[in-house]
Amino acid sequence: MGADADQELSSIDRIRDAAIDLFGEHGFRATSLRSIADAAGVSQALIIHHYGTKQGLRTACDQHVTDQVRSRKKETVGGAAGGGHFSVVQQLQDAPRLLRYLTRAMTEGGEHTAALIDDMLEDALEYMEAGERAGMILPSRFPRDRAAVLLLWSLGALTLHEQVSRLLDVDLLAGDDAPESLGRYFRPALELYSQGLITEQTGEGLLAALPDDPDSARPTHDEEH
Repeated sequence: MGADADQELSSIDRIRDAAIDLFGEHGFRATSLRSIADAAGVSQALIIHHYGTKQGLRTACDQHVTDQVRSRKKETVGGAAGGGHFSVVQQLQDAPRLLRYLTRAMTEGGEHTAALIDDMLEDALEYMEAGERAGMILPSRFPRDRAAVLLLWSLGALTLHEQVSRLLDVDLLAGDDAPESLGRYFRPALELYSQGLITEQTGEGLLAALPDDPDSARPTHDEEH
């Protein structure tokens, strides 16, 4: 790769990283291409050359953040201790700028946010299946819905980070030294994951009171053969 190609790649990364910082701090609508260009040390024309529009730049930012979540989840599932498989917060705890971006995306919503969450859900389902195969996660009668609920809980805590800070004195958007201060958030979360909340008998009674789940009536692969 020549020097020109290296410089172009560097400018692409600088633009994306500057956009992630500014979108996370000020929001997508309130951030101009000019402010991104100034922060990245490039011209607006170069941003348009690489990304086409501000919407195209946001899509690239969404994809980058999703890729970061995916890579960190793979590391966690392949490693030891449990609990982190479900938590976007823990996966990105060493990257507060990405957490801020995610927080803003959840708050502003829109088409791109829905696509971002859909991508995360597919990843979460894949990694939870891997965790089941590794003997780290219990199987579920409702695997997709379980993955969706856990993802929504994790993203909800991220969106309500100011209330998390107020109630638990935990800053979910802090920097590299934050893991030591997350105990009041993760201890009860891990207790819920590992021990549950209600007794099995109570849970079965509540499930029996719910309408039948049409998906649970479908034959499994083994039953079909």
